[in-house]
Amino acid sequence: MKVLGINGSPRKGGNTDILLEEALKGAASSGAECEKIMLNDLHFSACQECARPPDNGNCVVDDDMQAVYKKVDMANVVIVASPVFFGSLSAQTKMMIDRFQCRWRAKYVTGFVNSTPPGKKGAFISVSAGDKKEYFDNAASIIKNFFATVGAVYTGELFCAGLENKGDVLKCSEIFNAVFKLGQKAVKN
Repeated sequence: MKVLGINGSPRKGGNTDILLEEALKGAASSGAECEKIMLNDLHFSACQECARPPDNGNCVVDDDMQAVYKKVDMANVVIVASPVFFGSLSAQTKMMIDRFQCRWRAKYVTGFVNSTPPGKKGAFISVSAGDKKEYFDNAASIIKNFFATVGAVYTGELFCAGLENKGDVLKCSEIFNAVFKLGQKAVKN
């Protein structure tokens, strides 16, 4: 069982990163092999909306996203973690998702079926300084489209409001328990 954690926060060691690490610990406690990607550490461009992309779902832009595609394809579980920025996902997370347009096109326009493990699952962790539910809902709707595109069933989410400062989540043991269980559940179910 392979679990891929994708961190869309630019802040290493921040609330989003801490929670993703805890979810991956939960997954590992259930026997999964876990890996984490920090999107902010990668070098990739935004989607270029190519006029004639390949029908097989491959992107013509050769950058660090090529490795991300492979890791998402090989994962049994993908856990995406993103802070809320301006009522939605971080730019890093949204830019990565936009680059999966080639996969969306292949799946829904050309009918190409990419090899992906059966029963792929996806979970979402989101952190916000504010407490507006509609911001989390907006972010989750984009994540759900991403998971549908990569063939993952949306199995869980954890929305953490009111976490303004780096490390605020360390004061919230109930959130730690919930995110650990989210990681476990993603592997077990």
